[in-house]
Amino acid sequence: MRIGSIQLPEYPVFLAPMEDVTDPPFRYLCKKFGADMMYSEFVSSDALSRKVKKTLEKMEIHPGERPFGIQLYGRNIKAMIESARITEAWEPDLIDLNFGCTVKKVAMKGAGAGLLKDVPLMIKMTREVVDATSLPVTVKTRLGWDDDSKNIVELALRLQDTGIKALTIHGRTRAQVYSGKADWILIGEVKNHPRIHIPVIGNGDIDSPRKAREMFDKYGVDAIMVGRAAIGRPRLFKEIRHYLDTGELLPPLTVSDQVELISEHMHKVLEAKDPRRAVLSMRRFFAVSFKGLYNFRETRIRLLQADTPDLVFDILGEIRDKWGDQLLNSVPSNEEK
Repeated sequence: MRIGSIQLPEYPVFLAPMEDVTDPPFRYLCKKFGADMMYSEFVSSDALSRKVKKTLEKMEIHPGERPFGIQLYGRNIKAMIESARITEAWEPDLIDLNFGCTVKKVAMKGAGAGLLKDVPLMIKMTREVVDATSLPVTVKTRLGWDDDSKNIVELALRLQDTGIKALTIHGRTRAQVYSGKADWILIGEVKNHPRIHIPVIGNGDIDSPRKAREMFDKYGVDAIMVGRAAIGRPRLFKEIRHYLDTGELLPPLTVSDQVELISEHMHKVLEAKDPRRAVLSMRRFFAVSFKGLYNFRETRIRLLQADTPDLVFDILGEIRDKWGDQLLNSVPSNEEK
């Protein structure tokens, strides 16, 4: 598979861009376990134009991350064009336009998924960004604004005509946010439309190697994108790649394995942030890293309330000592017991 001049392997697996999740430490782990394509967190075109420090930090590309895309969002065409030109200086492999973000402060202001309510503006913006940069431009969007406006097939054709090099489709509407099941039938309709010639990447509910294989086989997508399922579970990329290549499932992780992985993640975050910010940023990962462990509720609360790295590592050590030999995927699912 190719996106512009970017050569990717057969059946590529991408890490979805996620705000406050896909920072360099998390990307490091996902790449280590075999993610084929990486993206920045969402970059506001308005903030980038103003050279906001926090936004500029999101633009940094670290060794070993390529191929790498910087994802931009905004509603103002002039700001998006300026941002695309600024982005060129950071030398990503592509620019991705976010037309799928459901966050209210983004979508309700007409950016992200909000542009699904103004398709003419979306098309004009995409065409002008494509014309303004020498980098490949791709788009990530959803099926439509709501169940009454699932216009993704028509939209995909119009976006393709602007000159984009690939299209990622999350199989939900903006109204769904992340509720219900992703509709891969419509993703398949786009991929198999006789006029579509750009790569189509499917996104939504891919949480296992078997689900990944099904999406390639059943819907014919060129690549898949993994998002929320990788939070606290970056090894999922290795599990998917092994299954796609061999048809065999890797053995599940033990709790000790997961403690080692989370500890490595914590150390990488500490390299980039002060201790308090590091602990706070890891809490979303702590919340799901040991999901399903029997009689774990009290320990999970302590882990989420820990406020220093030393305390975090002490609790992780306790988890390893108490549950270390258990397999994460074979323990009782009711963690509240």
